[in-house]
Amino acid sequence: MTKGYQRENTSIHLMNYHFVWCPKYRRKLLVGEIKKRLLELINEKAGELKCMVLTIEIMPDHTHLFIQGNPSLSANYIIGQIKGKSSKVLRDEFPFLRKMPTLWTRSYFVSTAGNVSQFVIQKYISEQYKR
Repeated sequence: MTKGYQRENTSIHLMNYHFVWCPKYRRKLLVGEIKKRLLELINEKAGELKCMVLTIEIMPDHTHLFIQGNPSLSANYIIGQIKGKSSKVLRDEFPFLRKMPTLWTRSYFVSTAGNVSQFVIQKYISEQYKR
């Protein structure tokens, strides 16, 4: 089996997602203790969801998260859970964040990634009858 694939009872999968999201109004809030706490919260929630954080980078005005998911969870569900929990906890622990109408924007970027490119997959599929 190719390295990185996860085995479940009924499936073998590799579901990697690259997420990017921002604080409301793209404010530069994700620094110092907030950045440190956000990192802890993301890792904690990923563990609860049985997902694995592969890489994370928290910039002052946005966050990049590369996470290995699971086919039973949609990308929308994963990011919704992470943004929801982190918003609630951060706003509880840092009262000045409550002055904002919401911590995160409603939008986010997501892209999937695997071990091979789309061109390799397309070539593999197109060459099935040639074997």
